[in-house]
Amino acid sequence: MTRAKTILITGATDGIGLLTARTLAAEGHNVLLHGRSSDKLAAVARELGGTPETYLADLARLDEVRTLAKTILSRHDRLDVLINNAGVYKTSQTRTPEGLDVRFVVNTIAPYVLTQALLPCLSRDGRVVNLSSAAQAPVDLAALRGEVALDHMGAYAQSKLAITIWTQEMARQHPDGPVFVAVNPGSLLASKMVKEGFGVAGNDLRIGADILRRAALSDEFAKASGQYYDNDGGRFANPHAAAKDTDHVAAVMQAIRDLAGE
Repeated sequence: MTRAKTILITGATDGIGLLTARTLAAEGHNVLLHGRSSDKLAAVARELGGTPETYLADLARLDEVRTLAKTILSRHDRLDVLINNAGVYKTSQTRTPEGLDVRFVVNTIAPYVLTQALLPCLSRDGRVVNLSSAAQAPVDLAALRGEVALDHMGAYAQSKLAITIWTQEMARQHPDGPVFVAVNPGSLLASKMVKEGFGVAGNDLRIGADILRRAALSDEFAKASGQYYDNDGGRFANPHAAAKDTDHVAAVMQAIRDLAGE
């Protein structure tokens, strides 16, 4: 029997994150639940049963992201899987108190800060699964730094290319593990984000939860570090061409490191 894994899922109180948490908990894994609503976290914990750990943090605040990581490190000396699922597309508040774009902070910078901080307890044979998207666009560095404003889709698409870029770069920096993969879980799934952003009901969320489970646990992803999986096509694929532009990648990575405070 496969050993139960310890798996942290960000954004585990809604949508794909919640369904993935349900799936993995039902299989006997130790699922650590992150959310930004204490009421929603408590409700999910009750639903899953047992005594799952819950972690409250607003990923738009990098100080809270760092505190989240410290708390997890104080409780766990081994983390098998980190699923950076939390994301934002359409929001009425597009700026953080520091003046950065919320979409870039939540979708790109916060998961980078969290991943870097948790590396000491991520096992060499563990995995970091990053939520990408079919929507990807070259990154406007001024927008990433909060110097110019973008519309919802522009910020979202650029933030998703940016997380795909740092996924492949982290894989290069850690050739002996853990595995870093970026996953488009499926376009227009039936999540709150899709309903609010596009006004459509969306496709079955199980499409997304299934690929996140596979990315976290299955053999097909065991040697896929640095790769991008497009669930619309059901295969590993090339991300946007800008992810292979060495100058663009270097500039984006430097900006991410600066914003992360490295």
